[in-house]
Amino acid sequence: MTRPDQNVEIAHYQKEVATRLGLDPQNLIFNYKEKNETVRLDLVTVNPKHDQSFLFHTILGTDKIDALKKMLDYIVQNYHNESSMTIQWIKMGENRLHTSYFRASNMYEALDKFYYGRDMSQYKIFSIVLNPVS
Repeated sequence: MTRPDQNVEIAHYQKEVATRLGLDPQNLIFNYKEKNETVRLDLVTVNPKHDQSFLFHTILGTDKIDALKKMLDYIVQNYHNESSMTIQWIKMGENRLHTSYFRASNMYEALDKFYYGRDMSQYKIFSIVLNPVS
């Protein structure tokens, strides 16, 4: 069996991730970092309301396609089992309060997702709340 073009296959899985999350593909960033025999995929979401990005989830794979397959598996199997949390925050120098939602196993993981790729001193957290289970 002939393997499809790897770039086409990657694009297919990236689109499937967006579909499963119910997000516009332009609001997802797939950050791949290759080290030795491993590929780390940091999936980042972009909130179009306040134009900020946050870490959705990190996964390791043997290559980009394997990492994407594992990300899809995580979304289908585990994502909705994690706790839902709300973080209220402002960016320093601004006066508008923002609300962002995360799924994480605990509040420290939610904060890690919030601060991913940003300078902690530039943001002030007002609250982090574990949302009730419905």
